[in-house]
Amino acid sequence: MKIEMYADVLCPWCYIGKRRLTAALDRRHEGVEVVWRAYELAPEASRTPGPTAAEAMAEWRGDQAPARIALIRSVGEAEGLDLNLHLARPVNTFDAHRLTKLAADRGRADQLMELLLRAYHTEGRNVADAEVLQGLGELAGLDGDEARAVLEGDAYAGDVRADRRRAAERGVTGVPSLVIDDRPPVPGVRPVADLRRLLDDGSLSSGR
Repeated sequence: MKIEMYADVLCPWCYIGKRRLTAALDRRHEGVEVVWRAYELAPEASRTPGPTAAEAMAEWRGDQAPARIALIRSVGEAEGLDLNLHLARPVNTFDAHRLTKLAADRGRADQLMELLLRAYHTEGRNVADAEVLQGLGELAGLDGDEARAVLEGDAYAGDVRADRRRAAERGVTGVPSLVIDDRPPVPGVRPVADLRRLLDDGSLSSGR
């Protein structure tokens, strides 16, 4: 079985979705392949941090922002996550996705994604900064020199752009989204029981 997870580091629901997918796969047989697909939420964003995610959400949602932030934090806490939207500052994630492609080639993509998501959502680190990314790559088990060479060049840029085209072709319009064995995409934030059912027989309840 092949599971393609379309995600971006900036998305708190992707962190939640990753945690739930891990739980759903906990009892699964060996041989399930999880492929992380790049989906940039803010491809035009700067590599220099600006307003926090909470401040940005206040601009988008106005008076509804506090309730939305509280919901995200509450759902995250239920999964053991500290999602700090008042600390996280959105930045360009192109290089983070490129480094994840290197990690995938070395069998460390899941480890790196976990570290990237924690660094951004919990620790408020700049995941567009090359030094931060190299350090996270090393923690994930990548060779530091190799990671630095990727970040200083343009390796895997074509792979990230290919994921963008692939998402459009598959009908992926938001994250997290799951594509399982080339079936149509489904939302990646589902109860663990729903995810298990989906993985078992392709069915998905209407509940959330």
